Formats: sequence, structure tokens, C-alpha cells
Amino acid sequence: MLCPRIDLCQYVVVRRTVEPIADCCVPIFFAQLDQVRAERMAAALRVLADPARLRILNLIANHPECEVCQAQFTGPLGLSQPTVSHHLRVLHEAGLLRRRQRGSWAYYSLEPGHISSLLEALSPPGRASTSSAGLAPAHDVGSRPPSVSQ
Repeated sequence: MLCPRIDLCQYVVVRRTVEPIADCCVPIFFAQLDQVRAERMAAALRVLADPARLRILNLIANHPECEVCQAQFTGPLGLSQPTVSHHLRVLHEAGLLRRRQRGSWAYYSLEPGHISSLLEALSPPGRASTSSAGLAPAHDVGSRPPSVSQ
């Protein structure tokens, strides 16, 4: 026989199921993002959502001097110089890269403050590291990246 007040019956069943879970879980979060910081992070992550830009960051992070001349990216990335320049400009304007001019060449290095703040916001307290961000060595800047077969 159905309960004449079905809403009441469902509420009691759901309440009995949820209460034990609520008792065991801590409802407090350690480092919540406020709206402004979340918007800034989302903008930075949109910049990083391009495979070529992620590879640029990886190449710089794994270079022995942690600084790479703009001309060194075309070979490993398999992209034209104008395309590489565009990606470097976007990363620089987003605050993820430092740019130093030496004569007619520009040298790029990581901006550690911005990258580590992204890692910290996405990691549990005390666990942020560059290896968790996929910046671990993949291949040398002078060599071609391994091809992906489909």
C-alpha cells in the first residue's frame, strides 16, 4: 500500500540516508577560491588549454638553463616561427612567462609565482609541485618530440 503522503515518506528515507554521511564528513573546506581569484585562474587555464602552449612551458621547465631563445622552439614544436611567436606572446601577456631581450633575440623563462599559484589552488594543502603539473621532463629541447600514432 502506498503512503497517502508520498512526500513525507520520501523525505524520511532520504533523511535517514543522508544523515550518517553528513555526520562523518567535515563540511569545511581549507582554501576556497573567491570569485575574483577563480576568474583569474580560469583565464590562465584557458591560456594553458592549448597543447602547443603546454609544450612550450614543458620545454622551458626542462631546459638546463630554464631559459629558451624564441628561435629554439620551432624544431621541437614543429610550428612556424610566427605561430611560436604568437603562443609566446599569449603566455607572456598571461603572466606565465618572463621575456628578456638580448639584441634581436628574446629569451623566455617561466614566471614561477603565477605557475605555483595555479598549482597551489588546485592541490591539497602542502602538495603543490611542478611534477604534478606535468612539467616533468618529456624530451630535450633540441630533439623532436615523440610522434603519436593513431
